[in-house]
Amino acid sequence: MNRVRLLVFNAALGALDYSVPPGMAVGPGSVVAAPLGPRQIVGVVWDEERLPANPVPDAKLRPLIEVLPVPPLKPELRRLIEWTADYYCAPLSSVARMVIASGGALRGPATVTEYRLTGGMPERMTPQRERAMELLEGEQATIRELAELAGVSDAVLRGLVNQGVLEPVVVDCDRPYPRGDPDHAQPELTADQRAVAERLVEAVGADAFAPFLLDGVTGSGKTETYFEPVAAALRMGRQVLVLLPEIALTEAFLRRFEDRFGAPPVIWHSSLKSTERRRAWRAIASGQAQVVVGARSALFLPYARLGLIVVDEAHEVSFKQDEGVRYNARDVAVMRGHFERIPVILASATPALESLQMAESGVYERLELPSRFGAAELPAIETLDLTEEPPERGRWLAPRLAQELAARLERCEQSLLFLNRRGYAPLTLCRNCGFRFQCPNCTAWLVEHRFSRRLACHHCGHETPPPATCPECGEPDCLVACGPGVERIADEVAEILPEARVAVATSDTLNSPEKAAEFVSQVEAGAVDVIVGTQLVTKGFHFPELTLVGVVDADLGLEGGDLRAAERTYQQIAQVAGRAGRGDKPGQVLIQTRHPEAAVIAALAAGDRDAFYAAETEARRHAGAPPFGRWAAIIVSSEDEAEAKEAARAIGGTRPEHPDIAILGPAPAPLSLLRGRYRYRLLINARRSAQVQDVIRQWLGALDFPRGVRVSVDVDPYSFV
Repeated sequence: MNRVRLLVFNAALGALDYSVPPGMAVGPGSVVAAPLGPRQIVGVVWDEERLPANPVPDAKLRPLIEVLPVPPLKPELRRLIEWTADYYCAPLSSVARMVIASGGALRGPATVTEYRLTGGMPERMTPQRERAMELLEGEQATIRELAELAGVSDAVLRGLVNQGVLEPVVVDCDRPYPRGDPDHAQPELTADQRAVAERLVEAVGADAFAPFLLDGVTGSGKTETYFEPVAAALRMGRQVLVLLPEIALTEAFLRRFEDRFGAPPVIWHSSLKSTERRRAWRAIASGQAQVVVGARSALFLPYARLGLIVVDEAHEVSFKQDEGVRYNARDVAVMRGHFERIPVILASATPALESLQMAESGVYERLELPSRFGAAELPAIETLDLTEEPPERGRWLAPRLAQELAARLERCEQSLLFLNRRGYAPLTLCRNCGFRFQCPNCTAWLVEHRFSRRLACHHCGHETPPPATCPECGEPDCLVACGPGVERIADEVAEILPEARVAVATSDTLNSPEKAAEFVSQVEAGAVDVIVGTQLVTKGFHFPELTLVGVVDADLGLEGGDLRAAERTYQQIAQVAGRAGRGDKPGQVLIQTRHPEAAVIAALAAGDRDAFYAAETEARRHAGAPPFGRWAAIIVSSEDEAEAKEAARAIGGTRPEHPDIAILGPAPAPLSLLRGRYRYRLLINARRSAQVQDVIRQWLGALDFPRGVRVSVDVDPYSFV
């Protein structure tokens, strides 16, 4: 090849052509360095026929600089990148950038100098040094990473290095990971588990695409079951990817994995240090990494010999990316399995309606685990009608739920209270003048967090300390917290059960795998009596002594006009209910609601999942909603409200006329101001047969927008804010 077409990681540039210097061997998928003006850029050599033609004559082409020392991207991965870009109406370069997720990994073998505490003391102690030494106990990382962890400047740490308090350690960036043994500790499986595992093992050995829906009730042992095809893939020398929806779930999963295979898997998520990302990326690309456990971004890594993909808790909304490339990792995982010709397992106790429909139509093979493992039984579920059994004034827990909490405490059993609302209260206002604390960057109220003494926006991260007086009228001691968050519920438990040990489990308190692991170990050791948590505690945790689950406000998820609200509410409550009675002791679930007659609440109380899904399926079919129709959203935003409104009107005014597509809007988004940008939305409802992505591309491609306007497309949206 003397001329190549390069995909560079800048959507504005498109594909660029370069000449190949004599003696340089490149082909499709090669990762190369190339000149662009005075700079060097990284790009991927792409199949010429799959990118738009570039009319630059050969004589004007600049030569490539070098081929970088990493394996070329395989054809299967390049086809996945193209499919993802096409389906989600995203720039090809933005999808490809997710593959090259560690710039440091592209430069070949290397060492890095990290630092750790020696145990010595500095000659002069300052508050910053004291804080750094306290926070860095047991940590080892680069100076910059340690400075971020400790919240101090690099200079403070360099001073500690000069004093001998921190010592340098030279680390091989590419040191190999310990190898797992597929035969390390083979479990005893039930007859149901064994039958499912044998079918999955058979699929791994078939070397063909095979999508499975592993549909098992909570506590049925889905993880132990799919560990068997993982072991089969390892025996064949193939790599395995396990996707988890939450970083907080990884520590509990890792322990189970290590117990089964004798070594931990390779981890991939956004909180990894740069050296860890580099090491993991190169091990994955070389094939040395056997099993990768990660968040959704792990799906696009360049696996050398991928043999199996598992998507655990496959119904989870967090598999949908809401910024940048707005992809759904569950669906892209199935497509990666298709291109790689390997099995894909979607595991869930409450599958997405789309997945169930694919199983009904025979596209997915459905494998069921209908009962809990061992002697454990599914918990008894009751509703508490708050209109008939209201909480005491100023409280949020109904008397019967409070009594059951006390009974569990007396029996040394554990309880879990679920409320999907972080902080102490969702709204703070002045009782004197009615002033409400609103985020300056978003159309949202500031949430009070009493643990950390702050008012915070959960959308943009804006924080401010609670003032002593009302900012509007100046009245002191007049601020009132309205409504409950998990912190307020924890306070109430402490009031009614002062001897109870209460733990709050949210993304604020369990914001790292280490903190999640500490929480799990405390609960397992019996050091916690009552857990108060958000959706973070609805999945993945196994606490045998937890026998009571109380859902504080079951109606919360049904508010707000989310088109998937009923399904999401059912999944969350069914999952959190599944935390009860997972050991030998029976479990009980009490659901507080003001609408016990609502279809989703009635189905939960009756334990009739099939009835709920049947009713929801008919409602979706009637509305032409997924999986029977298609949704897409166009989101227009700008820091200038008039500019955003005008751009949205321009899009709405040129809407295409199509018999199979209905276009609603534009209208201000429910969060009409988000992170300082004014937002308008259009919602598209299309028949399954409509080529909605082609329509959107042609429609938006004919328009020009001011520099300050962003227009993004969300195919199969989950968030409607």
